[in-house]
Amino acid sequence: MITPTGAAAGTALGRKPIDWKRLGLTFMSRYGTIFGLLLMIVFFSIMAPTTFFSRANFLNILSQASLTAIIASGLTYTLVVGEFDLSVGFVASFIGLIVVGFMSYQGMPVWLSIPAALAVGICLGLINGALVTKVRINAVISTLGLGTMLTGIGFSYSAFPIAAGIPRAFTNLSLGRVFGVPNPVYFMAGILLVLWVILNKTDIGQKMQAVGSNIEAARLSGIRVDRIKMFAFATAGFCAAITGTLLSSLLGSGTLGVGDGYLLDAFAAVFLGSATLREGEFHIVGTFVGVLILAVGFNGLAILGAPTNFQPIFKGGILILAVGMSALARRLAASS
Repeated sequence: MITPTGAAAGTALGRKPIDWKRLGLTFMSRYGTIFGLLLMIVFFSIMAPTTFFSRANFLNILSQASLTAIIASGLTYTLVVGEFDLSVGFVASFIGLIVVGFMSYQGMPVWLSIPAALAVGICLGLINGALVTKVRINAVISTLGLGTMLTGIGFSYSAFPIAAGIPRAFTNLSLGRVFGVPNPVYFMAGILLVLWVILNKTDIGQKMQAVGSNIEAARLSGIRVDRIKMFAFATAGFCAAITGTLLSSLLGSGTLGVGDGYLLDAFAAVFLGSATLREGEFHIVGTFVGVLILAVGFNGLAILGAPTNFQPIFKGGILILAVGMSALARRLAASS
């Protein structure tokens, strides 16, 4: 009598054999980013134990990650509804310039300049949303076009950095600390928490996910798709405006183009996040993990004395890896 073993035994009992390759790919698509983050922390801690593995440096990493996390969280909302926003870096630069200009050129107080600048950021997001939903211009074209226009408008407003007449209360927004923790970390934590609650615990958040999952089914179910997309773009504009404001506060000046580089960082973080814990879905927790991967990588390379040209190589490589892992996660989700 022959006794079936292994896969044959599973088949004999009516069960499918275990697909170890698929299990491994599924694990990597969900937890690979977290595993990679932990590996980086261990590696840099071994290579620079006294410098990297310290409370002061971890606070520094969180502080450096805070602005990227804020702008990336707003970008996450647009990707959740199935759209792109290539203007967030330009919006951050523009708002960073005019918020300082409001105080220096127009003589507005801090308490009025910041809300006014944030309101402009929301309006820019609404303009993006209107161009996409009402005029029906492709999101990539419309947001990139608006962002390019903002560069010209900002240059017309001030061709040189604005550094005069900035109150200390404004610079303290980014340079101040509470219980030893930099203020931007608190801003990041608060914004991420609010956006996570909206996306996961409210009716509008469920509608956003429905629109991104199947726009036609969402429309047929009575969801006002255009309004949901407008809300997502407005949120992205608001978060970009906060990032620009905090960046100008950190630098102590309003400088044209200073926030443009956050666009690539934000996209890399969001796509890394979509391959974290979920199979190809954009979400706030994943975006935060993606931001930490970038921040830990940049910080560790700097501590180890890596040449400056390594940073763009690392950033570009992470973006390619992020999109690849996200695509893999989506394929696995579709085939399951």
